[in-house]
Amino acid sequence: MWKLAAFADEISPDIDVQIEQCVRHEVSFIELRSVAGKNVLDLDDPLRREIKRKLDDRGLSVISIGSPIGKVRIDEPFGPHFDRFKIAVDMADFFAAPLIRIFSYYPAEGASHDDLILRHRDEVLRRMQAKVDYMRGRTTVLVHENEANIYGEKALQCLDILTTINSPALRAAFDFANFVQAREDTWRAWEMLRPYVVHIHVKDALLSDGRVVPAGQGDGKIREILQDAARIHYHGVLSLEPHLAHAGQFQGYSGPELFKVAVDALRGILATLKPNSVSA
Repeated sequence: MWKLAAFADEISPDIDVQIEQCVRHEVSFIELRSVAGKNVLDLDDPLRREIKRKLDDRGLSVISIGSPIGKVRIDEPFGPHFDRFKIAVDMADFFAAPLIRIFSYYPAEGASHDDLILRHRDEVLRRMQAKVDYMRGRTTVLVHENEANIYGEKALQCLDILTTINSPALRAAFDFANFVQAREDTWRAWEMLRPYVVHIHVKDALLSDGRVVPAGQGDGKIREILQDAARIHYHGVLSLEPHLAHAGQFQGYSGPELFKVAVDALRGILATLKPNSVSA
């Protein structure tokens, strides 16, 4: 049976509404990104304790800390950002989250994405390695998400990071829509990254204009890829990140009604998969 998660702040900034809607739609895991308008890295101790208590009371778990780590320019000082990364690790420990989402840096000020790849690869990898080294002795896994304009926007650079670092502490979070918006063939990206994927973000997009749409209505080849994921007995969750009402740099929004649209669209796809290849 497929396990579903959600960036629940897409439903509402209110944790009670987030929890109620997840329970209503049988979504068992939350990818914790923000509550009450505060990023997960900025939650004070009383608020995070309240969140954990409310999640525990309703039988929900945090699958991932949906951090913005790596969403800064490569020429910005690493030290303060690394301190933010340590907060993400502390949050994962507190919520017993097995995953922390990270990114791989924007170009330097005034530079192009090509410049980032050609001139700053070594610095990207140095920073990624520092984070992996910090995870030594921990079971929490860092998952790199492909994202517009960062070093790992496209599958080839994602693969470069994963193969060069070559650590079980760093794996891939596969995002269909982000690859579509980068004008990548998602099936080709999946074939390249499949051995490293431990987490899947479910949102779809149109190749024509990049607009985000419910799963299966875009060019992400979601059904085909999930069928293949089932074939190889993918054991991660499917994390809904619909972005159906708003898609911003650090957060998207759908609202309760569009969140239901997103859940129904994904369940509709899952219902069409061949029963003898669906992962348990």
